[in-house]
Amino acid sequence: MQKDAHLLDYLAVRRSIPAFQMRDPGPSKGELEEILRLASRVPDHGKLAPWRFIVYRGEERARIGEELLKLRLAAEPNLSDELIEVERTRFTRAPTVVAVVSTAAPHFKIPEWEQLMSAGALCLNVLMAANAHGYVSNWLTEWFAFDTRAYPLLGVKPEEKVAGFIHIGSSDFPPVERPRPDLAEIVSWVGGSDD
Repeated sequence: MQKDAHLLDYLAVRRSIPAFQMRDPGPSKGELEEILRLASRVPDHGKLAPWRFIVYRGEERARIGEELLKLRLAAEPNLSDELIEVERTRFTRAPTVVAVVSTAAPHFKIPEWEQLMSAGALCLNVLMAANAHGYVSNWLTEWFAFDTRAYPLLGVKPEEKVAGFIHIGSSDFPPVERPRPDLAEIVSWVGGSDD
């Protein structure tokens, strides 16, 4: 079996960069279209494409942040100054934010669970395709991914779910490794022996 050394090297060190460490430039429209085209090559039982993208760029990101702040303050009027600034900058931390939206629905053959997992695979593919184009990325959800009051603001339909917001940009910060699970603790072997 011939190995792809470049892909193996990438997977061995793949790491997300925190969104607050991102800066310009982000991908151009053409680069982003290619990132999303590559990302959409995910397992998709039944070829349903049970997901879609929403891309947030430019000044609209600041407006969305202000509106999210209003929603948060309506629920929690005593937010600290620090948390007010966090809410205000939710969508301006990175030059580009891509929502991966699950459109999973009942189907006569394909379980909704499989459709939801396809959306999760799509999120990871966006991260990797952005990295392949030389950008850093991070997959976040945040409270507004689960708060349907924010859906009209974000362009999400009531029957949809947000699988994640992928932040894409550049960074001067080196990726920092974090503890990874010990393989012996997460793998069960059933049958076979290569000893």
